[in-house]
Amino acid sequence: MNLQSRTALRTAALIALIGTSFASASASAQDWPTKPITLVVPFVAGGTTDIVARIVAQPLSERLHQPIVIENVGGGGGTIGAGNAARASADGYTIFMATVAHTMAPGIYKKLSYDFEKDFDPITIAASVPNILIVNPSVPANTVAELISYIKSNPGKVNYGSAGIGSTEHMSGALFRSLAGLDIVHVPYRGGAPMMGDLVAGHIQMSIETSGAATPFIKAGQVRALAVSPAKRSALFPELPTLAEAGLAGYDVTTWYGVLVPKGTPQLIRDKLYQELVQVLKSPDVIARLRDIGAEPGGEPPAHFAAFIHGETEKWIKLAKDAGIQAD
Repeated sequence: MNLQSRTALRTAALIALIGTSFASASASAQDWPTKPITLVVPFVAGGTTDIVARIVAQPLSERLHQPIVIENVGGGGGTIGAGNAARASADGYTIFMATVAHTMAPGIYKKLSYDFEKDFDPITIAASVPNILIVNPSVPANTVAELISYIKSNPGKVNYGSAGIGSTEHMSGALFRSLAGLDIVHVPYRGGAPMMGDLVAGHIQMSIETSGAATPFIKAGQVRALAVSPAKRSALFPELPTLAEAGLAGYDVTTWYGVLVPKGTPQLIRDKLYQELVQVLKSPDVIARLRDIGAEPGGEPPAHFAAFIHGETEKWIKLAKDAGIQAD
C-alpha cells in the first residue's frame, strides 16, 4: 500500500470516528436527562435567589423525571458560584441560577474568573422582583426623606448590609449613597439570610433587599419598609413610593433571576430545558408562589435573554464608573 492510500485510509477512519462521536453526543443529548441535575445557586440558602431556585426546581424536576440538586455556593457577591458553574462540564447536568448581580460584577471587579457573556448560554429569566429599602425599627425614620436627614446627622454611623460585594443589595445601596450624597458604611455578608438576621437584631441599620427575602420580616414588623427600587410601584406593596418618587431622581433597579448553562451545552438540551422551564413558569402554582414574594415569572426566549444580559451589563458598567463604585 502506497503512502497516498494509507493517508486516504487514515482520513476515512478519522472522519468515521468524528461521525461516531457526533452521533453518540447527539443521542446523549436526545436522551437528556438520564441522571440528577445540579442547580448552582451562587448565594447561601435562605435568600431570594435560593427561594426562586427552589420554587422552580421542584416542578422542573417533575417534568424532567430526574432530581434537581440545589448547590448553594456563597461568597464574592455571587461570583464564586458563577466561576464554578462556568467551569462545569457542558453536558446539561449543571445549570446556573444567575441574578442581576452577575451583570453588575464586571463593572466593579477588576478581575473575574469567568466572562459572564462568553462562558454561559442563556436559557430564560425565571423571575423578576423589586428591591425594598428597609430599616431596623430603631432607626427614627418613616420616610426616605427622614432617613436621609438622619444619616446626614450621623455621618459614617449608619451601616447598610448586603449579600456580598457586588450583590444587588451592595449596588443598590451604593447607588442610594451616591445619588443622595451620603456617608454610609457597606457591610457585606455571605448571603441575604445572615444579613437579614443582623438587620433584625440591630447590628446594621438598613438595606435595600429583594422583596422575597424582606417581605416576611416586613409583615412580622421586624423591619420597616420605606420605598421600592424599580421605576414603578410594586403590586405587593402599592402603598410604598419608589425611590425616584421619594426624591432620588433616576433611581431604577430591578432584581432578576435567570437560568443559564455552561457555554457549549448541546442545542438539543438547551431547547428542551427552555421548553420545560416555560411550562413551569406558566404553572398557576408557580405563578402564585412567585407572586407571594412579589415576583413576576419570566419565560423570555434565549436570544432575548442574551440581548437583555448585554444591555444590563453595559448599564451597570457605566453606572459603576460614573458613580465610582468599586469592590470594597
